[in-house]
Amino acid sequence: MKQVLTAWLMLCIVCVSAQKFNKEIKTENGQQFLVGQINLEGLQSRPYSNWFQTRYNNYKVDETLVSLFQKKLKGYHIKLFLGTWCGDSKRESPKLIKILKAANFPVEQLEIVGLDYRKGLYKTSPTHEEKGLNIIKVPTIIFYKDGKEVNRIVESPLGTLEENISQIVFGKDYIPNYAY
Repeated sequence: MKQVLTAWLMLCIVCVSAQKFNKEIKTENGQQFLVGQINLEGLQSRPYSNWFQTRYNNYKVDETLVSLFQKKLKGYHIKLFLGTWCGDSKRESPKLIKILKAANFPVEQLEIVGLDYRKGLYKTSPTHEEKGLNIIKVPTIIFYKDGKEVNRIVESPLGTLEENISQIVFGKDYIPNYAY
């Protein structure tokens, strides 16, 4: 009996803490986009795979820079705020994911959040992960260490993403394209 109760309790905890990933919105004019928590499977599914997979496959990672910051990067948690409707997000997100894969970055330390673009919901997510973070442009890539924001890349990198990540994890002076 005790084992059954324990198993039931564990199942309840898992169900309560489970997040719904890849919530898709379809607008009246047929536009589709993802909002809230997104995982890689969401970005690799249709219609998002049309832009994600091509850009991911075509991006050549700077392996030399990645090898320099790979070890330090694992001490960070990264939040990527994007719009699957946004040209800048479509350009930069596949590159970031490929760089993180090349760096063997732990996928559980990456949080991807899709933001809305509809009137009245612009740059928000259903569970408001963006609240208080001053997300003014997407993509916004926020780097956290020990639970505190260290820096962010906003909309597009200054130079390459690998250069920007290197500057951030090595504590160099780095100011994103847009003040926040």
